Amino acid sequence: MDLGLKGRWALVCAASRGLGRGCAEALVSEGVNVVITARGESDLLSTAAALKGLNPAAEVKTVVGDIATEQGRADALAACPQVDILVNNAGGPPPGDFRDWDREQWLAALEANMLAPIALIKATVDGMAARGFGRVVNITSGAVKAPIDTLGLSNGARSGLTGFVAGVARQPRLAGANVTINNLLPGAFDTDRLRKNMAGAAARSGEPLGDLTAKRRAAIPAQRFGTAAEFGAICAMLCSAHAGYLTGQNILLDGGSYPGTF
Repeated sequence: MDLGLKGRWALVCAASRGLGRGCAEALVSEGVNVVITARGESDLLSTAAALKGLNPAAEVKTVVGDIATEQGRADALAACPQVDILVNNAGGPPPGDFRDWDREQWLAALEANMLAPIALIKATVDGMAARGFGRVVNITSGAVKAPIDTLGLSNGARSGLTGFVAGVARQPRLAGANVTINNLLPGAFDTDRLRKNMAGAAARSGEPLGDLTAKRRAAIPAQRFGTAAEFGAICAMLCSAHAGYLTGQNILLDGGSYPGTF
C-alpha cells in the first residue's frame, strides 16, 4: 500500500537509536524527508547515513541537541522546512521508588516526557492545519495503560501528556483540518532502554540476567520482545494519508501483554 507520504517532511525526535530510529526508517522508506534529533552526535550521524542508504531520494537532516530544552526544540524546528509529521520521543526517566525522588527529578521527567512534546505540538499543529495535512505521533509507554510501580516518574509525566492529547486532538480546528494526534504505547521492545532496565532489575534481585530476561519474554503472549522495525511500521501507518479519521487514540503495542478488554 502506498501511504501517500512521499515528499512530506517529518521531525523525528530521539531518532538515533531504538524506537525513534525505527520510526525514521519507516518514514524514509516511504519517501518522507526527515529531520532527526538526538543528544549524541556519533550515533546520530551513523543513523543518518543508514537512512540515506535506505532511500537516497529522501533528504535527511541531523540536529544534535536535547529536545527537552527550548534551544534543542528551536534548533530542530529551524532545520525542518515544514513539519508535516511530528514524532515526539524522549528517553524515559529512571525507575525507582517514589520516596527517593525529589522535586528536581519530577520536573526533569515532566519537562522531557510531557512539556517538551506539548511545546512541539503547539509549535507545529496550526501550520499543519493551514496546509490541510498533519500527523503527530507521541511515543509514550504501555505503562500509561497498565502502570508499573517502579516507573512512577514515567507514569506521571506520560499520563499527563495522554490527558492533554485527549482534549487537543479533538479540537475541530485540528481534526477538521486533517490534523491527527495519536499516541503509540510500546510494551517490551528490544531496545537499549529495555536491556538497561533488565540489567538493573537483575542487579537488584541477584537473579541472573539471562534467567530474568527469559522470564520476561515468556510472560508476553507473543513469546518475544518487539522490534523497532515493526514499531516504526505502525508509526508510518498512523502518519499515512489513509489515517485521517484516526485521532486522539492510544495504540498499544505490547505483544498481547495487557490482559484487559479495553
